[in-house]
Amino acid sequence: MTRDWSCYWRSPDRPLEAMHAHFEQHVYHRHSHDTYSFGVTEIGAQAFTCRGSAHTSATGMVMAFNPDDPHDGHAADQFGFTYRIIHIGPEVVADALEDTTGHRTGLPLFTDPVLDDPVLAHSLHAFHLALLGGASALRRDELLRATVAAMVRRGSTTSRASGGTLRTGGAPRTGAQLIAERVRRRLDDSPLDDLTATDLAAAAGCSRFMVYRAFQAAYGLAPSDYQRQLRLRTARRLIARGLPLGEVAAQSGFADQSHLTRWFTRTYGVTPGTYRRAGRQPTG
Repeated sequence: MTRDWSCYWRSPDRPLEAMHAHFEQHVYHRHSHDTYSFGVTEIGAQAFTCRGSAHTSATGMVMAFNPDDPHDGHAADQFGFTYRIIHIGPEVVADALEDTTGHRTGLPLFTDPVLDDPVLAHSLHAFHLALLGGASALRRDELLRATVAAMVRRGSTTSRASGGTLRTGGAPRTGAQLIAERVRRRLDDSPLDDLTATDLAAAAGCSRFMVYRAFQAAYGLAPSDYQRQLRLRTARRLIARGLPLGEVAAQSGFADQSHLTRWFTRTYGVTPGTYRRAGRQPTG
């Protein structure tokens, strides 16, 4: 019998969410978030792949994911792991850094997904407790600024350009990168369309084999996984607006509510119903 559990909190007015969970059997399907995601492992160890390498976050370690960093995750052993994770929108991170430094800088980039840093672990733990524990809005904002500043000061290595793309020094893009960008634009433009590999090949001007290989290399996800992720992000927005789950499924491109629930849970570790209720209560 599984002992998996999770509780979730989300802000009703800005992209700020938090989850506290213990997983022994749950396996995260490969996905990414449109937020920064900072986590701390409390007990056990979580194994995952990110940026082409395998990583393990053991007790006391910190995880740092950039927006759109594809990753998966599962327990490193049969005893499972307990962790806390906070999702912070890029605009919230930028505002927090401006409040801290007095001027607006480029968004941070974290190159190491796992950091062994007790100071960061303590900061994240305190912030997470405040979010799920019903702390005042003022206290949450203070801890948000302190946590973001600490993460950037101790964990980031460079910054993103103001437009959100990585600074590459003007290096020309390869043919494969151009193909991947064309495929992504096609998927972004029509996330609910039942596109085929032939449709994507036509949009990119290449073979179906090149579509898959170029997209996987550029974004770390298969085109089908990326399309499903777009639909899940649409579903999250609709759920936050209070739409019935059956209607959410229909409007976000899922066959039915059961189909939505299955993929939502595999990707985010909570059911759509739990996610909806998280915005109605002060604690997890």
